[in-house]
Amino acid sequence: MNEVIAQKVATWLAGNYDENTKKAILQLQENDQNELDEAFYKNLEFGTGGLRGIMGVGTNRINKYTIGMATQGFSNYLQKVYPGEKISVAVAHDSRNNSRFFAETTAQVFAANGFTVYLFDALRPTPELSFAIRNLNCKAGVVCTASHNPKEYNGYKAYWNDGGQLVPPHDKNVIIEVEAIQSVDDVKWTGGEANIRLLGAEMDDMYIKMVKSLSVYPEIIEQQKQLKIVYTPIHGTGITIVPKVLAEFGFKNVHIVEEQSIPDGNFPTVIYPNPEESETMSMGLNKAKELDADILLGTDPDADRVGVGVKNHKGEWVLMNGNQTAVLAFSYLMEARKAKGIANTNDMVITTIVTSEMINKVAKQNKVACYNVLTGFKWIAELIKEKEGKENYVIGGEESFGLMIGDQIRDKDAVSAVALLCEMAAYEKSKGRTLFDKMIELYVQYGFYYENLISITKKGMNGQQEIAQMMEGYRQSPPVTINGSKVVTLLDYELQKGTHLITGESWKINLPKSNVLQFITEDGSKISARPSGTEPKIKFYFSVNAKLENGNEFDKVYAFLTHKIQGIISDMQLN
Repeated sequence: MNEVIAQKVATWLAGNYDENTKKAILQLQENDQNELDEAFYKNLEFGTGGLRGIMGVGTNRINKYTIGMATQGFSNYLQKVYPGEKISVAVAHDSRNNSRFFAETTAQVFAANGFTVYLFDALRPTPELSFAIRNLNCKAGVVCTASHNPKEYNGYKAYWNDGGQLVPPHDKNVIIEVEAIQSVDDVKWTGGEANIRLLGAEMDDMYIKMVKSLSVYPEIIEQQKQLKIVYTPIHGTGITIVPKVLAEFGFKNVHIVEEQSIPDGNFPTVIYPNPEESETMSMGLNKAKELDADILLGTDPDADRVGVGVKNHKGEWVLMNGNQTAVLAFSYLMEARKAKGIANTNDMVITTIVTSEMINKVAKQNKVACYNVLTGFKWIAELIKEKEGKENYVIGGEESFGLMIGDQIRDKDAVSAVALLCEMAAYEKSKGRTLFDKMIELYVQYGFYYENLISITKKGMNGQQEIAQMMEGYRQSPPVTINGSKVVTLLDYELQKGTHLITGESWKINLPKSNVLQFITEDGSKISARPSGTEPKIKFYFSVNAKLENGNEFDKVYAFLTHKIQGIISDMQLN
């Protein structure tokens, strides 16, 4: 054991930590030195979005103490920003193991600092926390969740007064305050219990009413109220509110995947509780086939991501990817608002730099301003704030199965996404079509854009270093060709610089610095490399496109594009 780890372990064994924690450390000392090293070799980083990690004892784990110290640092920052002001915060949690305990710990520390704390009385979707912050005029908020991570994980997402996650300068400044908390003795643990107020059905009702207001074609839903919907909350928070929202919209034929309907932090029916994974959605797909449903929807544990299943042009059930779902949702809202006469001349939509370029084309055709921001809904929220009073925000989204509809929330929201996707399916059914038919029509109109993503995990102490070396290698020696096509443009968001590699022309990228590289090839392919901010992972996003003359050519062009992505992956030696 190195000296740093030994010192940290000694501090925990001698300090004001509970007996069960100390026993667990002693057991690791006896039985699992590697695990002890992993648990203490560093402090769990409070990143720009908060904390995320494996639960357990130690400085590099999610536990009462790391959560409490983070909350004290956040409290200290709030008191600096709002000196002498009455501060209120909202706190929520998902269905993960210990999430309620962590939410209560967070609430108690905030309350001990003299804040009024609105704590949800039970698990709720993350987007409802964003909505509550705005409606209660809170200065900040926290949700205890690790989103779609495996069951061993938990986390802590920090929000600002607009209901969006922390952005500069607050993100970095909170990190400084959190890192300044050197000991559990610096934390105010108790004494403010009277400051905690429970939030219940009244907030749910307000949130449901807001989601209902997003409907564009209630009369179509009335015609298609028997639309056969299968929904799975994947053992998460969606069950608390999605069925109520669908009923409020007017859908009468909703079938829940019972085996996945009970909130359970062990996620017993899946390996990863992530609707991006086909295995996770397999129970839902089976039920949709069995019932001959019209649409399948699944939400992750904190109900901010949505997965969608539909029948394809051959009548087979398929899962849409996040880009396809986003293209469908963006085009629906732009087209439907125009057809209904409720579009504004200053309407805008927002997408991200790793999301399908097709959205930009759809927006241009519909004469709607489209902005591209960095990955993460906090940047969409920040741009809405900047444009407030000048432009009218309609929808934002990104490839990671996330949509944010309307400006009453400032984070991705699978609850409103489920409702809107069902409305879209009802609209297409009223025309004798499916959402897949609509997707093909859009491909014919705008070009067939196809995207894929791979994620490479580098575990352990050296993981982050290996990822940093990969990025540095790409910066120092960018590829000249990818899959036989010349790289013509290099975009480096860390340096905020774009370069045309043929002419040598360069320009400034007007976005905050971010460790992302993009290579655009002569044939219009776009490859993005982006390390995760919360996990030891690096993600590679691939976007390719081709002309689709008519729907009959779909299979041929689809095969060509998927083969092309495989060629890119192979050429970049990523498989």
